[in-house]
Amino acid sequence: MAEQGKTLFYKRSQFVTHLPVDYLYSPSHAWIAREPDGEHWRVGLTKFATRMLGEMVDHGFELEAGARVDAGQIIGWVEGFKAISDLYCIAAGEFAGGNAMLRENVGLISKDPYGAGWLYRVKGAAAASCVDVQAYRAVLDKTIDKILEKQKGE
Repeated sequence: MAEQGKTLFYKRSQFVTHLPVDYLYSPSHAWIAREPDGEHWRVGLTKFATRMLGEMVDHGFELEAGARVDAGQIIGWVEGFKAISDLYCIAAGEFAGGNAMLRENVGLISKDPYGAGWLYRVKGAAAASCVDVQAYRAVLDKTIDKILEKQKGE
């Protein structure tokens, strides 16, 4: 998916990434991209989120395909070497299932976060809190600046 569209180069301190410009982003560092059918969305973690979690170890979902979901609802979890995190849904509608490829290779979440490493699909609408790539760049700036300030104080 990400390979087909344009990306925005982002660099701040030691962090570098290419953000797909046609994706939307949540303040919790997840992305959501409309699929060609116009009804479904793919959701994954941004490179920033995967860097904070460390190399992926495992993941799981707490609901079955077809279940109703709301934005902000905890729908599963991801585990990296550095941390375990709840997965919050960033869309409202119907949970359309997880990425089956991750059962065989959970490392795709870190290796290809904007492509093959997507986490789940939803039929419905992106959360109102999701922003475009320019607004997400500002979220990243603020988040990284907080981390740098904290490191200076230690």
